[in-house]
Amino acid sequence: MRRRASLVLLALAVFCTAFAPLLRWYAYPRLAKIPPGQYQEMVLEAKDATLLDYTAGLAPKKVDKVTIIQTLKGNVEASREIEASAGKDVVVWDTLSHIVGPDGKTVSQIPERYIFDAHTQDPVHATGEMVDGDPVKREGIEFKWPFFTEPRDYLYFDAQTRTASPIHYVGPRTYKGMDVYYYEQNVPWTKVPLPKKMPIEGIDPATFEQTTGTSLWYKVKAMFWVDPVTGAPVNAEQVIEQEMRGGLAAGAPDGKLTVFAGHVKMREDYAAHTRELVAANRSKVLALHTYAPIGLGVSAVVLFGLALWMEARDRRRPAPAAGPLSA
Repeated sequence: MRRRASLVLLALAVFCTAFAPLLRWYAYPRLAKIPPGQYQEMVLEAKDATLLDYTAGLAPKKVDKVTIIQTLKGNVEASREIEASAGKDVVVWDTLSHIVGPDGKTVSQIPERYIFDAHTQDPVHATGEMVDGDPVKREGIEFKWPFFTEPRDYLYFDAQTRTASPIHYVGPRTYKGMDVYYYEQNVPWTKVPLPKKMPIEGIDPATFEQTTGTSLWYKVKAMFWVDPVTGAPVNAEQVIEQEMRGGLAAGAPDGKLTVFAGHVKMREDYAAHTRELVAANRSKVLALHTYAPIGLGVSAVVLFGLALWMEARDRRRPAPAAGPLSA
């Protein structure tokens, strides 16, 4: 009976030994990926901001708050179509940034389609990749860092300029009790396209720029606090400045009109929900990548030791004494 038990323990030890690396180096790279049908809504606010009033003679004015509602929806059908030709797991995110003034009226809307590798978050170039209807070919990451983010600089795509530039790793931080990596990107003053959705109906941005000679310029300081396990930002802030130059702004001081200036932050209720979501996903990724393989490895050592101990103990047992011979 003891021999049978030691053989069972030995078989379990062999199973754990084989399954631990299989889980870590085969299952994890295939299972750790962004789901194609993800949906997320985020509300950001810029309090005490400056906003151009288009109805009052193009005059910048201070406002209590500008709200940005961001929606992100995974396009499952589009991802399947692209996967067929790409030969890998692809995620297609259709996003919309809806900017609303203090009176609740729309300031602008900017849609995006972001196509990327579900495992690595590297961009995948396919028909439909765009920002505000303009075709783009992204370089670098956007919205999310890779799983197990490294403490180094990355290329980060800025939707306003339609270009990628380095986002710099500043160092480790503790944010709301979470250990994160902190990154900063500074985009200098750059001429950018006017949004196709303008506060005044019937204005075509291309025609507006050509006929008035007015151009839109933008700069930003972007800050991200990133969970290094999931690669998801637990907080994001931007200090944004936009201004019109030339044309309609020629009569303004220095020939510039502030279109928007403010410090954009996540609304606290959405920030708290984001932290909870990232913490839950972090546990799942660590279980698959670290906890389960290590647990199986430790179990294999323990089971193997028990099997040897039982085998050795069985061998040390004295043989049963022979009974008296019968006549």
